[in-house]
This record gives sequence, C-alpha cells and structure tokens, in this order.
Amino acid sequence: MAQQAGKSGGAVDPRALDVFEFARSGRQAAGGLRVSQLPRLSNEVPAEARDRDTSFTWQAEGSTQPELQDDGSEAAQPYLRLAVHGSAWLECQRCLAPYEQAFDVDATYRLVASEEEAEAYPLDDDELDVIVGSRQFDLVDLIEEELLLSLPLVPKHEACPQVHESLSSGAGGEWSDDAGELSPDEGEGGEGGDGGKPNPFAALEALKRDGGTGGKSH
Repeated sequence: MAQQAGKSGGAVDPRALDVFEFARSGRQAAGGLRVSQLPRLSNEVPAEARDRDTSFTWQAEGSTQPELQDDGSEAAQPYLRLAVHGSAWLECQRCLAPYEQAFDVDATYRLVASEEEAEAYPLDDDELDVIVGSRQFDLVDLIEEELLLSLPLVPKHEACPQVHESLSSGAGGEWSDDAGELSPDEGEGGEGGDGGKPNPFAALEALKRDGGTGGKSH
C-alpha cells in the first residue's frame, strides 16, 4: 500500500490517521490500494477473476471552513475530501462473465467528534456527508465503504461478448437492457418474434372473436 507525505511533511498512515489534525493543518496525502486489500469488495469479485487483482489510487485533502455557531460567532470546522479512482472485476448479470468495472469517487465529509453530533448535524447539502472522525481514523475503511456504495445495482457489460447458454435457450425470453433481467413478454412467439411457437395471447384473442356474437357452439 503506497503512501505519500502530506503537504505539511511526514508520512501518513491511512489506517491510523489523526483526521482532525489532518484537516486543521490542511494536509494532503495520496496512495494506492489493491482490491485484494479490501476484503468486502473482494467478495464481489467472481471466482474466475480473483487472480486478476486490480488497484485503486486515492487522494485525501483536509481543510477547515468557517461555520456559524449558536452564539452568532464563526468557527473553523474540519472537512475531508476523498477521491478514489480505479477498477474491479465484477460478474455481468446478463452473460455471467467477468468484466472490469471502473470506479470514480469524489466525496466531501464534514468531520464531527461523536455519533450524537452527527445525528444532530443539519444536512442542507445533498453532496455533503457527515462522518465521525478520530485520532486513529481508518481511511482505508472509508475508501472501501465508498467503493461498495458505488457498486452498480445491476453489474453488466456495456455490450456482452456473448449471452450465457442458460439465458439463450429460449426458455426465459430475451434480455431487457433497461431492467437488467429477463422479460417474458419479449420471448419467442411474442409480437415481432421469429420463433415457431404459437402466441397464447393471440389464440385467446381469436377465441374471444369467435365467441363474441354467437356464444358457445355445441
């Protein structure tokens, strides 16, 4: 895990960071992480891609911003900005083959000292998260958490090289790109389809037409 000296000098340990001092002194740090160093994210990697370990680069920057206090005065409060870029292998839910998913995280956090303070903090900015800092803050854990939150809801190729045999047998229909799942209305025998099976809905309409005026025939 690569580390880089902060702007104010001194190496930064991303697993035990005095994040309040980091923010107050306006320091910066950067480094690298491999997916194999992130156990929760590694669980998302398909077994056939475990030997293709990918990596992420991260950059962190501390700062303070003036905030209005209850007594009407202003005081500098600690902030942390985190950027993470890289990729990880996931399983495509269309063709069931591994594919490489890109991640780009850019997040800003207001640092507070306790869970109670975090819960009471007014959230007026949708792009701002409030997190509890410490003198031994695990920045790697925060990086992994952000990557997990960035996982796609339905992992898939932009264009699959081929459809998995279990999905191309005709039993379940064709894939719907919008939903990321099989749509039975679009299978063989549907409107516009080129399969040889009769459409049961078309047969039902024919029965309705035949029986619509004369009732049942004996």
